[in-house]
Amino acid sequence: MLSPFLQRASVIPLAFAAMAGSAGSAAAEMALSLYGGYQSAPHSEIDIDGVRAFTAGWEGRSFTWPVYWGARGTLWLDDYQMPNLGIALDFSHTKVYADDETLAKAGWSHFEYSDGLNLLTLNALYRFPLNDSKWTPYVGLGAGINVPHVEVTRPSGRTYGYQFGGPTLQAQAGLAYSFARNWDAFIEYKANYSWVDVDIDSGDSMKSNIWTNAVNLGVSFSF
Repeated sequence: MLSPFLQRASVIPLAFAAMAGSAGSAAAEMALSLYGGYQSAPHSEIDIDGVRAFTAGWEGRSFTWPVYWGARGTLWLDDYQMPNLGIALDFSHTKVYADDETLAKAGWSHFEYSDGLNLLTLNALYRFPLNDSKWTPYVGLGAGINVPHVEVTRPSGRTYGYQFGGPTLQAQAGLAYSFARNWDAFIEYKANYSWVDVDIDSGDSMKSNIWTNAVNLGVSFSF
């Protein structure tokens, strides 16, 4: 059975399809990418109603269901005399779980964003073609939003559901390898900084600034 977020995520392929339509009208290069990998997050401070409550230790659990994954659509601006510059819409199902020490310290029984911080960003990518080589390095910067699935259970009540969390910044650097006509494999490092501001039970607000780091492996199809 698919996770609830996946059932609600039909807007993502529609957005990529819209980018593909734009690419067709401008005769530019379009690339669609899927990736997965290992994602983690360092500790961050948790504020409840503006008061520092505790420091959360996070676990990524990248390969625990629902797994960490992402999808990206990139429009390369070939016909605008900027063939190495691309505009990318990137979605990643990033997630974090509070560790046992954090739960014991907070007195909570459950605290995680396991159905995702769910990051959607618009990015500028720049690639560096190497003469007569199938290898292409690239870098990228962007910004967007986070939509976490908030899961908190504490003595005063339970919170469970999707909310708008706030803005997100993204940076990445990678290396693509062309292994067949129109097909590339890639490895990249991707970092996100998310300002997460959500509501929990009893009318309280909860804030945290969460860094996530990921090493991704993926494949891209260009047309």
